[in-house]
Amino acid sequence: MMVDTQVRPSDVTKFPIIDALLSVPREDFVPDAKREAAYIGENIDIGEGRVLLESRTFAKMLEAAEIEPTDVVLDLGCGLGYSTAVLAQLADFVVAVEDEAGRAEEAQQNLSDHGIDNAAVFEGALVEGAAKNGPFDVILLQGAVEQVPAALLAQVKDGGRIVAIFAEGALGVVRVGRKIDGSVNWRMSFNASAPVLADFGKEAAFSF
Repeated sequence: MMVDTQVRPSDVTKFPIIDALLSVPREDFVPDAKREAAYIGENIDIGEGRVLLESRTFAKMLEAAEIEPTDVVLDLGCGLGYSTAVLAQLADFVVAVEDEAGRAEEAQQNLSDHGIDNAAVFEGALVEGAAKNGPFDVILLQGAVEQVPAALLAQVKDGGRIVAIFAEGALGVVRVGRKIDGSVNWRMSFNASAPVLADFGKEAAFSF
């Protein structure tokens, strides 16, 4: 029902994405108290100002990222592992970063419980990415940003993509950045909103 009422009507029709969303039980990747609301058509609060992105937004970000089966993906702010589990159906390997130890541990356990062995979760500052595991074909941010630091853009392969929600007042816009000859060029994709991820505010980004 989530796919039929929230995803397909948003013009996300690529079979690999639909199949990935159908194959991962979203309710297994939210806090126990939120299981009954797992498929609601809005962002789900997972604590400490973080959310699991609504399925429409996440699905459209997946489509915008143009993920190939050979890609290595960096999933920043993976929460309890849902986004990583879906990405693992589409990519060769997923490196996930979560900045809270309890969430990182639970995310890794959730992935293991579902037999997902082409993904790994690391605890660390989201703004730092995972440079030692990069560069990446695709980077997805599971929350909003005001600025993306150069240190993170450096982890995108040439020809690679980065997809993020940019906070703009009460609203936001998803932009896709494509790296060409060492420079990331951004284009608008669609409107969406989410809380700003830790350290991705303008002041923090300007410190790099």
